[in-house]
Amino acid sequence: MIAENIAPEVYRLNVVGLVNAYLVGNAQGWVLVDAGIAGQFEAIKDAADQVFGFDARPQAIILTHAHTDHAGSALPLAVYWNVPVFAHPLELPFITGKSDYPPADPTTGGLMGFVMRFAPGTFRGRDFGDVARELPDGNMVPGLGAEWRFLETPGHTPGHVSLWRERDAVLIAGDAVITMDLDSPLGIFGKPAVSQPPIPVTTDWHAERKTIETLAALKPKLIATGHGEPVSAAVATAQLIRLAETFRFPETGRYVPEPAEFDLQGVRYLPPAPSDPLPAMVGVMLACVAVGFGVWTIRNKRA
Repeated sequence: MIAENIAPEVYRLNVVGLVNAYLVGNAQGWVLVDAGIAGQFEAIKDAADQVFGFDARPQAIILTHAHTDHAGSALPLAVYWNVPVFAHPLELPFITGKSDYPPADPTTGGLMGFVMRFAPGTFRGRDFGDVARELPDGNMVPGLGAEWRFLETPGHTPGHVSLWRERDAVLIAGDAVITMDLDSPLGIFGKPAVSQPPIPVTTDWHAERKTIETLAALKPKLIATGHGEPVSAAVATAQLIRLAETFRFPETGRYVPEPAEFDLQGVRYLPPAPSDPLPAMVGVMLACVAVGFGVWTIRNKRA
């Protein structure tokens, strides 16, 4: 894994082509922002050694949110480095064993909805034990001093945060916005563009709209996200503002009419699951195939 320097003291780690983590800081003090999927311990550790020196140790691991593609390798890295993992209070239930995330909604359609049909347990919670810590009051990012602060950017998840450095308008957005449209096969391979988070796993679209408007008002000059290439300069600002101005709720989805609700123990309320016609359709198709095969077998035996 190569650490790509995308801004002063900001390095992007691209995990298996679809997921980003970030090294932020310098040899005197740095943090890991997000930790990719499970199994990336060695790759992330080696990348940190390349940037900060052999056996470099961060001040902390900061999670924008605790979905498994952002927190997957956080625990083994935290144990190895002997550092805490910080998350927003509303994300802590998902890394302290108190709660699972709301289930993904495959009825939304699109690529992510299709994939989620085959990975129903993807967003289960985990227990990080004593390394899990609450982000402090005052929006300061542990381990990075006064230059960086975290912003509450809920919508995709209840306690989602983004990191902001005002002096050069650098935004590490996590999945508050992304630059790869994961709901479209073409979006994965197309030109990077600021987009909304994936529909099946975003649980509060009212909060998401406010988050996009808040981020657009910052007019960032670099947007580094959890999925996709960084977008910079005037393009970054223009694309984010356009997204805010043209934002529309998805047409369908479990969490579109009403959001999931959360408290410090995790999920408090889930909207009713919508009916999903696909399993029944697949069942009918399989039954037809079985009948057809049976008829073909009988005819061949008679012949």
